[in-house]
Amino acid sequence: MSAAVTAAPTPIQQRFSRLQQQGRCALMPFLMAGDPHLGATRATLLALQAQGADLVELGIPYSDPLADGPVIQAAASRALASGTTPARVLEMLASLRGELQIPVVLFTYSNPLLNRGMEAFCGEAAAAGAAGLVVPDLPLEEAEKLSAIASAAGLDLVLLVAPTTPAERMARIHTASRGFTYLVSVTGVTGVRTTLESRVEALVRQLKQLGPTPVAVGFGIAGPEQARQVRQWGADGAIVGSALVKAMATAAHQHSDDAGAIAEAAGHVCAELRAGLDR
Repeated sequence: MSAAVTAAPTPIQQRFSRLQQQGRCALMPFLMAGDPHLGATRATLLALQAQGADLVELGIPYSDPLADGPVIQAAASRALASGTTPARVLEMLASLRGELQIPVVLFTYSNPLLNRGMEAFCGEAAAAGAAGLVVPDLPLEEAEKLSAIASAAGLDLVLLVAPTTPAERMARIHTASRGFTYLVSVTGVTGVRTTLESRVEALVRQLKQLGPTPVAVGFGIAGPEQARQVRQWGADGAIVGSALVKAMATAAHQHSDDAGAIAEAAGHVCAELRAGLDR
């Protein structure tokens, strides 16, 4: 009888494994592709890499972003107004091959994914260089189906757990999630908060007891202090979206959508978060 073949670790798994060996928490900034244009997105991805991001969550703009707060909703509107489409996002990402070394996790709602077709979308995303996929409005039963399709294409399908998720369902989600489990730190939409809910610490511990999949906390992390708090609670990663998107929007307004200035502003936020996480 031949020995069982162990699947090679994916880029996301490799990244978390390396960071865990170093005793470090992953920094994962979120930005909206195409806000204010894809040239700025391209420059920003490279700036985030240079300033210490370990992974990046890249949003594909959608007209009805149910999980997003006002800052990211506005970013999606600006991106759509500039003509950003899923195909153009993937084309931009593909142009970074050889330059962008950190894993990119695409954030998309289910409608664009289903319109394209799960197999086609996953194949095209992987070919463009994406490493993972987050689909926040996909029911668990559909996500389990998509996970196999994504895995066959070389993508990790990352699933979300919320503070309101029942314990039994939380265990199913954590087992099914690939790359890492995305722990939503608040009940509600994305956005900057001044404090994080204290029960997040217990949820991190609970998830870590359910299995070895890394846990990254997102929604509501505003700055270095909260990122550091997430690390102290035992999380393997901190996801920061609204704070970064807001800084980029301010720079875009002040510098007439100049890609370099926008990327520099994002890089500054990323560097502060990196320093805070490593302190």
